[in-house]
Amino acid sequence: MYRRHAEQIYRYLYCLTGDADLAEELTQETFAAALKSLSSYRGDAKASTWLCGIAKRLWYRELRRRKHLTEDAPDDRADGSPSPEEAVLGTLDKMALFRGIRRLSPNMRELLYLRLTGELSFGEIGELMGESETWARVNFYRAKQKLLTFGKEEEEWND
Repeated sequence: MYRRHAEQIYRYLYCLTGDADLAEELTQETFAAALKSLSSYRGDAKASTWLCGIAKRLWYRELRRRKHLTEDAPDDRADGSPSPEEAVLGTLDKMALFRGIRRLSPNMRELLYLRLTGELSFGEIGELMGESETWARVNFYRAKQKLLTFGKEEEEWND
């Protein structure tokens, strides 16, 4: 299970934390926690979805430990480093993209991260977030549309 899913869990945690070392540490903790609770895994969800859920809970626990968890920004980056989207989408105005992503609701940000860097399917994202596959598809589309709108607003403001 570790060999099959470790890279995906690491990428997911890296997109949440923005910190390679912390993502690696939380990946290890995720698999340790999964091993401890393996008997409770019923197989209702894919193993990767189940593991992402464990990883997310561990990240939130870490945020609470660091007293950085706020209602408005549960998935803020720990060190303020650029997100993987910014590195991949280098042809776009990075600052505008980042500002746009930050303006999205926490759920929309997480959905973007899961889809773009976690490479999860819409079905897996829906399961992980307690919603349907259709909900994930629709909200991913809405998040992209909002980013485009934010970009246009910024262009108009700068003109």
